[in-house]
Amino acid sequence: MKWQAPIYPGDTPLDHPREECGVVGVYAPDSHSATLVSIGLFALQHRGQESAGVAAADQRQIRMHTGMGLVSEAFRDGDIDGITGGLAIGHTRYSTTGASRSANAQPLLVDGLNGPLAVAHNGNIINARQLREQIQAQWDCTFQTSTDSEVVAHLLANAPGENWPERVFHAMARMQGAFSLALLTPDAIIAVRDPLGIRPLCLGRLENGWVVASETCALDHMQAEFTRELEPGEVVVISADGVQAAIYQDSARRGRALCVFEWIYFARPDSVMDGQLMHTAREDMGAQLAREHPVDADLVIGIPDSSTSAAVGFARESGIPFANGLVRNRYVGRTFIEPEQQRRDRGVRQKFNPMPAVIGGKRLVVVDDSIVRGTTTPHVVDLLRRAGAAEIHLRVCAPPIKHPCYLGVDMATRGELIAANMTIPEIRELTGADSLGYLSVRGLMDLVHGQRGGFCDACFTGNYPVPVQLELTKQSLERAGT
Repeated sequence: MKWQAPIYPGDTPLDHPREECGVVGVYAPDSHSATLVSIGLFALQHRGQESAGVAAADQRQIRMHTGMGLVSEAFRDGDIDGITGGLAIGHTRYSTTGASRSANAQPLLVDGLNGPLAVAHNGNIINARQLREQIQAQWDCTFQTSTDSEVVAHLLANAPGENWPERVFHAMARMQGAFSLALLTPDAIIAVRDPLGIRPLCLGRLENGWVVASETCALDHMQAEFTRELEPGEVVVISADGVQAAIYQDSARRGRALCVFEWIYFARPDSVMDGQLMHTAREDMGAQLAREHPVDADLVIGIPDSSTSAAVGFARESGIPFANGLVRNRYVGRTFIEPEQQRRDRGVRQKFNPMPAVIGGKRLVVVDDSIVRGTTTPHVVDLLRRAGAAEIHLRVCAPPIKHPCYLGVDMATRGELIAANMTIPEIRELTGADSLGYLSVRGLMDLVHGQRGGFCDACFTGNYPVPVQLELTKQSLERAGT
């Protein structure tokens, strides 16, 4: 049984969906807000490792610094000392539209009819190509990047309206897709969540100001008190006039469609969404997986680190002991190019190391959060076999991923999704596992809907919350100039 998923420049050797961005905004007039933003970006490093940046304003002008790599690499000593001002936004990037290069790093700064505007964007705009053509014709804008985020920036910087909520709502009416935004003007921070609430965004209180961020873990690190999550279609403007909020009138009719992978994998375990700690939510998913796919085994291990919470839940429900049987090397880079399958295989061996003293002779339940391409799992199974595991029973805390995502997750064609091309028995044979069980769509959605409801599960079911017509990879968008 052979399976070869398409390999693109910039691919990583790990077989998980890739989130695209984290955003932070700070309004603290008496502070060096860029420093506080950088703290928040470190907390959101898991949401993007290709580039990072910060923009700050001091009532008169906007200053910026961006760099490639991790936050620690993008912000060297002294890099942001001169980025002064009490208002700031920041961004960590994993590209879904536009290549991984310095010109595409965010925040993006544009100047339009509404003055200078810096934009940090988490999401993906499906109709970016059409909007780009319309913007160029309508306002004669010059584009400096190949990202959909610059389309958003020019659209907002030139949108008609007497105030920022009016301008944002005008832009919302034209954009199709997912967007959580942190915007910066010379005198205001503006937080925006798309009408379906596909990507998360929350609001927090500082002693001397306010914070917006993709996840609550960033608020914790910034010592901000969580206030609430932004509602779908909500715009929050923070300025010297206070905090003003408005909601796009079409949002209530549409309902929420938060990406369910935020709960499965993307959000940090210590983040809270819908009042639920993500660690606990994943434990519950693991427990449900144990109920759906019981097995007689000696140990439960998780593929570190993202599957640990689910593995603990599986062990608790099944009564099988949990153990750390696989060690992850956290110092192997996440964004290096692996264009050849042989090099990708080597990357897996560098990333993980099994402990024979723990797993030797044992029947293992190996819990993973998801399988996208199926390029990593066979090598993990082989590593465990070589370390002496007697049996390996794979359990996956997400249903089979059969449909591409167009809303900000880097899995954009059916051809690269193993579950869209093979049956579960065929996937089990390919991986070399003794058994394979996926969490059911019903089991997953019953768990998450028990909190608030309103989730996008299109990658499992094909039921998209917005109209989708084309399969476009980030490489094809790059070639098209969007």
